[in-house]
Amino acid sequence: MNIEIWVAYFSATIIYSLIPGSGTINSINNGMVYGLRKSVISILGLQLGLAFYIVLIGMGVGAVISQSAIAFTVIKWVGVTYLIWLGIKKFQENAITHSVSAPLETSEWRLFRKAIVVNLTNPKTVIFFAALLPQFLNPTGSQNLQIIQMGVTTILVDTCVMLIYVILAAKLSSYIRSPRILKKLNRIFGSMFISCGILLAAAKA
Repeated sequence: MNIEIWVAYFSATIIYSLIPGSGTINSINNGMVYGLRKSVISILGLQLGLAFYIVLIGMGVGAVISQSAIAFTVIKWVGVTYLIWLGIKKFQENAITHSVSAPLETSEWRLFRKAIVVNLTNPKTVIFFAALLPQFLNPTGSQNLQIIQMGVTTILVDTCVMLIYVILAAKLSSYIRSPRILKKLNRIFGSMFISCGILLAAAKA
């Protein structure tokens, strides 16, 4: 992959990562609720889910899924259900437990699993890459090597962007300790998860 094509793909990846989605909401929420250290673990979970789709695309499975109405529908409705469930759980979360000076306790493994599912149940991820990656592939070069290069670029860029979101959210949370405000934030994040679920439900293959 020559440098000009890589720079173009790098720019497209930055835009993709900056566009708010379920992964972004998950990262910001974790940063505010659980703090920086545990949120980093959840970012790794997001990237594992992303890597899974990149591998599928490298195997040619991504294109098949993106063109299959049945596969798209199954992934979509699993994602819709999961995002709405996360939103409802956020609405039910007790804001008083956040009002102490330390972040809310939970296991890193739980956050890691949750983040993996958030990215795995987003069919727009595989469709985005199935449409984007072929545009940057040089047919005369090694396909696998180019996909590895683009996959590593995507994961590194998305990790940096999610880390920025988490750091900002964690910093902001140190100034927000009022149970009343935290309850409103829970409802905002809950609404955002549910909205992502509704938007996903409206998506077409």
